[in-house]
Amino acid sequence: MRRTAQELAEAIGAKVEGDGAIELSGVAAPERAGKGDLIYVESAKHAARAAASASSCVVAAEGIALAGKTVLRSAHPKVAFARAAEMLLGRAPIASGIHPTAIVAPLARVATGVGIGPYAVIGEDAHVGVGTQIGAHAVIGAGCWIGENCRIHPRVTLYGGVRLGSRVEIHSGAVIGADGFGYAFGEGRYWKFPQAGIVEIGDDVEIGANTTIDRGSLDDTRIAEGVKLDNLVQVGHNCQIGAHTVMAALVGFSGSCVVGKHVVVGGQAGFGERCKLEDGAVIGGQSGVLGGKTIRKGETVWGTPARSMEKFKELFAWYGRLPELAARIKGIEAKLGIK
Repeated sequence: MRRTAQELAEAIGAKVEGDGAIELSGVAAPERAGKGDLIYVESAKHAARAAASASSCVVAAEGIALAGKTVLRSAHPKVAFARAAEMLLGRAPIASGIHPTAIVAPLARVATGVGIGPYAVIGEDAHVGVGTQIGAHAVIGAGCWIGENCRIHPRVTLYGGVRLGSRVEIHSGAVIGADGFGYAFGEGRYWKFPQAGIVEIGDDVEIGANTTIDRGSLDDTRIAEGVKLDNLVQVGHNCQIGAHTVMAALVGFSGSCVVGKHVVVGGQAGFGERCKLEDGAVIGGQSGVLGGKTIRKGETVWGTPARSMEKFKELFAWYGRLPELAARIKGIEAKLGIK
C-alpha cells in the first residue's frame, strides 16, 4: 500500500525532515532497499549503511545526519518503523468468506465478515467475532468464544471452551486448551486429576507456531492482554501470565506458575511448579527456575538454578578457570606427596 512520507509521519508520531511528498510502498534492510522502500537506523554507527542505501526515506533518531534523505525523526525509531511497516505492507488474508468444505455446526454463531478456510471445523455453540479469519484445517471446539479481528492460522486447534479476546493471532500448529499434566499416584498407579478449567486469552496476544497452552485443572489458565509467545512454548495448567510479557522459543512452564506484567523470558528457560516471576523480571536464556521460587520485581537472573546476573557472572568466571585451578591443585599435591 502506497503512502507518502508525510502520511506515515503523522500516523507514527514522527517529524518530517525533507520531502514529505515522496511515496513509499515497502520496507527493507538498507542494503536491499529500493527508492520506494522505507529503512530505519537506531544509532550513529549505522548511519553509513543508511546513507549508502538506495532508499529515499529513513526513520532515524535525533542527531543522526543523513544528507540527501527524507528523514522521519523519532525518539524510538525501531518502534516507529514497525508501525510504519504495518501500514505499508498490510496483512495477507488467511481466509476470505466461508469455504464450501468448511464444517460449521448448526448452533455456531459466526458474525459478518468472518473468513473460514478449507476443511476448518467450527463446533456447536462456538462464537466467532466480526472480521476474524480462520485458516484451513483449523478446529474450533464446542463452546469456544473468539473475539473480533482475530487471525487463526491453518491447523490451529482450540479445545472446547477456550476464550479469545480481540485481535489475537495464533500461528499454525498451536494447541490451546489440551489437558494439563496432572495425575495423583495411589494404589500403585497414576490417576488422572480433573482438568476442568478453561483457557482465557486477552486482547492483542500473539501465539507462535506449535505452542501449547493447557487448560486449567480446578482453576483457569489465563494469558493477559499484549502477551507475545514465540514458537514451541509450553504453558502448563493454571498458569497466570501478566500483560505485555514476552517469551522466546522453547520456554516451558510447569503448572500453577504466576508471571507478572512486562516480564521478559529468554529461549529454552524452564520453570518448576508454582514459581512466581514478579513484574519486570528478566530471565536469561536456558535458565532454570526451581519450583516454588520467586524472582523479584525488576530482577535479572541467569543460569540453573537461576541466580542474580551479578552472581552468575562471578560464578561463570570461576567455571572458566577450573582447568587452571585443577592443575595448580595437582601441582601442590605433588609437592606435598599427596596421591
